[in-house]
Amino acid sequence: MIAMKRINIKNLFVALVLILSIVLSTGCSLLPSADTSPPSSSAVTTNVTPVVSEWSITPPESQGLTLPSIADVVAKIKPSVVAINIKVTGYDIFNQPNTQEGAGSGWIIREDGIIVTNNHVVEGATSISVTLDDGRTFPVDATTVHTDPLSDLAILKIDATNLPAATLGDSSKLRIGDWVVAIGNSLGEGTSATSGIVSALDVSLSVTSSQTLYNLIQTDAPINPGNSGGPLVNMAGEVIGITSAKIASVGVEGMGYAISSQEAAPIIEQLVKTGYVVRPWLGVSLYPVNQFVLQRYNLAVDKGAFVVNVASGSPADEAGLRVGDVITSFAGKEIDTVDDLIQAIRSAEIGQKVEITYWRGESQKTTSATLIESPPP
Repeated sequence: MIAMKRINIKNLFVALVLILSIVLSTGCSLLPSADTSPPSSSAVTTNVTPVVSEWSITPPESQGLTLPSIADVVAKIKPSVVAINIKVTGYDIFNQPNTQEGAGSGWIIREDGIIVTNNHVVEGATSISVTLDDGRTFPVDATTVHTDPLSDLAILKIDATNLPAATLGDSSKLRIGDWVVAIGNSLGEGTSATSGIVSALDVSLSVTSSQTLYNLIQTDAPINPGNSGGPLVNMAGEVIGITSAKIASVGVEGMGYAISSQEAAPIIEQLVKTGYVVRPWLGVSLYPVNQFVLQRYNLAVDKGAFVVNVASGSPADEAGLRVGDVITSFAGKEIDTVDDLIQAIRSAEIGQKVEITYWRGESQKTTSATLIESPPP
């Protein structure tokens, strides 16, 4: 066996030598060759049709637009912005009265000392003083303070002349994304400015169960306590809003709100001319139709405006409306919520006769009322 293995190994060795000699004699023709010479000019090419035959990427002359100068805007509006300081009577835990102080903002709308602010800035104040941008401070006579709680607007007057009045702009021309600047007596520490953009337009915001503000401008410009009543201005330095409220919650960026100049202008004008705002008046107090009201009063409808009070001698009283009725239609407009009815009344005219559909118990009824002027506050 050993001899045979030696013979096989010998034969295998001889075979390998023979194969190697054959390969070397053929110039390694068994291995592929690499051709490094340039392609022949006679090589075949593929015809390609271009998408656009004449075009090149040309960089723009400017890589970006120049941002507006916030400093110029602030310089224009700041002399018209005032700090409002108030004192109110508060009560401690023992129901003992004490004096508390508060701060807000305002802006000069007329050179003769008429100033615009929010109702909640001056509401309940026992004394009010105004500090101008130049440092002068003026007391405010309470008889010159006129307010409109529904819109959260107020005006007051100081005994001064030749003041730098701000220019009222047109908020209807605003677009989402426009730059705006909020300026006011932030935190009661003096006038300061913040900037941002218009985040949303025509926003409605429920401030309390009985008050909703309409046609608000939403902005991401930071608005802090003390800013209320101050102006929100566009890049021309025109007042296009009156800052009024702020929503802030954990995990959500702050959203500032301003009453639009379009909404505020006619109200301010009436406050200046008559001391109060005249609106169409039906003479009812309302409450939402919610699950509690549905079950408590066993209502036949799950939407509408629930009547909780009817003013004596009012159009509603003369039309036969009673406490417990649910108004579902007003002047041809479907009423699903209290806000629907408030907006419908505000959009009507004084002296207008309107048809009202309502539910009383299990019965649907129809009546009509002639709207009159809202009574003075």
